[in-house]
Amino acid sequence: QVQFVESGGGLVQAGGSLRLSCAGSGSAFRFLVIGWYRQVPGKQRDLVASIDRGDKTHYADSVNGRFTISRDDAKKTAYLQMNTLKPEDTAVYYCNTAHNGPTASWGQGTQVTVSS
Repeated sequence: QVQFVESGGGLVQAGGSLRLSCAGSGSAFRFLVIGWYRQVPGKQRDLVASIDRGDKTHYADSVNGRFTISRDDAKKTAYLQMNTLKPEDTAVYYCNTAHNGPTASWGQGTQVTVSS
């Protein structure tokens, strides 16, 4: 089973940017669809972006045009570049597989806080 470790979160003012990293493991990493998810208090964990083995990407409407997902299979790492951040982007961000749902165990995530 693959594992993921998230990093790069922090406190930023509205309009600012952050770049999150997702360090993966396992020989099958290059074949996986990787997704970034986020969760806020009282709500379910939602998929915000995904990327497949051919670098085809999909985004939730709430982040489309502001966030960019990418991957480096040689480093077994996925990234989420977040620009023009809004207070409503405040959440704990997680990475996992995205094809046929999240299949790895959830990590601790990384906290993103956007101040107004």
